[in-house]
Amino acid sequence: MASANGGDDAMVDAQRTTAIALKRAAPPGDAGPAPDGPRRPSASAEPRRLSRRVVALMAVASGAAVANLYYIQPLLTVVARGLHVSDGAAGLLVTASQIGYVAGLAFLVPIGDIVERRRMIATILLGTAVAAAACAAAPGFGVLLAAMVALGALSVVAQVIVPLASTLAAPHERGQIVGTVMSGLLIGILMARTLSGLVAALGGWRLVYALAAGAMLVLSVTLQRALPAVAPTERAPYRAVLRSIVTLIAHEPLLRQRMALGALQFSVFSVLWTTIAFLLASSPYHYGTAVIGLFGLAGAAGAAVAPLAGRLNDRRGGNLGMAAFLALVLASWGLLALGRTSLLALIAGIVVLDMGLQGAQITNQTTIYRLAAHARSRLTTAYMVAVFLGGVVGSTLSVLIYTSYGWTATCALGAGLAAGAGAVLAATRRVSSSVDRAASPAPR
Repeated sequence: MASANGGDDAMVDAQRTTAIALKRAAPPGDAGPAPDGPRRPSASAEPRRLSRRVVALMAVASGAAVANLYYIQPLLTVVARGLHVSDGAAGLLVTASQIGYVAGLAFLVPIGDIVERRRMIATILLGTAVAAAACAAAPGFGVLLAAMVALGALSVVAQVIVPLASTLAAPHERGQIVGTVMSGLLIGILMARTLSGLVAALGGWRLVYALAAGAMLVLSVTLQRALPAVAPTERAPYRAVLRSIVTLIAHEPLLRQRMALGALQFSVFSVLWTTIAFLLASSPYHYGTAVIGLFGLAGAAGAAVAPLAGRLNDRRGGNLGMAAFLALVLASWGLLALGRTSLLALIAGIVVLDMGLQGAQITNQTTIYRLAAHARSRLTTAYMVAVFLGGVVGSTLSVLIYTSYGWTATCALGAGLAAGAGAVLAATRRVSSSVDRAASPAPR
């Protein structure tokens, strides 16, 4: 019992420290958030039970929105030929969408704490539809490049939907609901390449973005009608909200831990999905673009673990689950290394790796959302910027390693990054253990 009380005290002290720091960071005359909840009454102050229909709709919207970021990856050669540019120039389209996404994470997602989020989500989805339509109609490479920046920036609407799901969920089912919505997002990431490859084979690359524009328009109207109105949790100037992200990072060791873990985990994800196309296009596989895209189906199978990870986090805390998920990720690289010549081992490795990574991602996000209910959009910004930067590092390193040393060395890189995440968890175990104890049901 003493141990549990110690966990409660640690959690309360951390929340008070953050609340005081955020209050000091606020501009004069702004009282700052209350230590234990939103600054003002809102529709989210009393969490309601979300219907399965609304949760499923949020999952679909998250996946469809984030998929816009990945449609271009299997289309680079086709786009290069169609717009008469080199493959190297076409590769800049991926960079452009990533730059836009990071900008959206940093400057759009935090707005979710200071505006009504249903209207914000519907408006961004409408803008996403316009950006996708601009990609479909781009007359030249320069216009397409600019449209990809805009599409990447607006695709962050998925990261507005996820914290909204956490806000609307009752505490006892928060992890499960976030896990379900995140499973939709992760399936969107993995299936985007498959869908774009198949659609482009049927009707050209422009059709991919025309259909995406239509999907975004439909989702904008549907979510505007289906989601409840959620009043903002902060009354503060935009600049003060941005500054408070730094304050959260400085005063929340658990957030810093999860940012480090998330960055390493997504770097592992990027190592696999950046280089696997090279492996599958070469000997002994010699697969074409459409077949390579189908390997996203193997990764999507791992999404089934997401709701389970959320329930585990609700009941037992995140430390035990995180260790198990990272062990899966590490073990998967042995299978992937065998996949150099064995298709069965390669597919098994993809499934195991994505199960581990998706479980770890759900655990991270449900854990950080316990920290400050009034600042979930800003917590998302801090966490996801770190995650995405980790992905950029993993992608860059994997290309360098693969082109110089081959698939086995690339698998060693992935295993090393997974081991690094395990080392971070072990070195900072006390940080999350106190939160796990505070979140655990009291003994009867």
